[in-house]
Amino acid sequence: MSNPIADPLVEVPDTDAVSDLVVIEGGGDSAVTVTMNRADRRNAFDGEVIGALREAFETLHAADGVRVVFVAGKGAMFSAGADLGWMRDAADLTEADNRDDAMAMAVMLKHLHDLPMLTVALVQGGAFGGGAGLAAACDLAIATADAKFAFSEAKLGLVPATISPYVVRAIGPRRARSLFATGMVFDAAFAREIGLIDEVVADAAALAKAKARIAAEVLDCGPGAVAASKRLVEEVVGRQIDHGLMEETARAIAKARTGDEGREGVAAFCERRKPTWAG
Repeated sequence: MSNPIADPLVEVPDTDAVSDLVVIEGGGDSAVTVTMNRADRRNAFDGEVIGALREAFETLHAADGVRVVFVAGKGAMFSAGADLGWMRDAADLTEADNRDDAMAMAVMLKHLHDLPMLTVALVQGGAFGGGAGLAAACDLAIATADAKFAFSEAKLGLVPATISPYVVRAIGPRRARSLFATGMVFDAAFAREIGLIDEVVADAAALAKAKARIAAEVLDCGPGAVAASKRLVEEVVGRQIDHGLMEETARAIAKARTGDEGREGVAAFCERRKPTWAG
């Protein structure tokens, strides 16, 4: 089954992500889509999928001209989470081997989280366990109205450990405790209410329109400003608002104002024209 939200396949040049399990597609206008290509297994994670995703995000980190990265799943499901066969095999491994497997997932998510461009999860069908964690690690997540979500690890006697930093940041500790501890399935409307999803759209066609809209919006923003804004959030979150933080934020805006991108952006606004980076 083809993905109704995928762009025409245009391979991104010089990519090292050569696995058939993850495809990097260029949609034009500096937008790239990373698609999990395992529809027959509902895009479930195993060691190979995790490795391919990590390699894709590593490749994109230094990709010149890429302004937005969309993360999607081939077929009707974004991701069902961990592959059952893979988890069954893991039970026979040592604790050290399992730690290495889990660390691979943690590293992949960190590479996604650290991308300097805007990252957007496009969720259709559902996102369970690690799939929901993948969405939480993105800057923005959009889901179709029929999408379902769950952190069902506790029902298997497990814990959603490697995804927890991103999920807790997205939905807060109280919601995380209840959803982690019960493994309950919830819908897209509730996912938006708690902050796991930012926008709910009617169907796959509406998801494609939202994708195009966001790609256009990102092109109006300076690429350096996008990266700096993402870093700014990491630098101020959870900190006390004291003189030191005030000084740091003042230096950040002063640097932006006097930089090439800031000067061009202000000049373009005053001259009622598009800045050089705008599409």
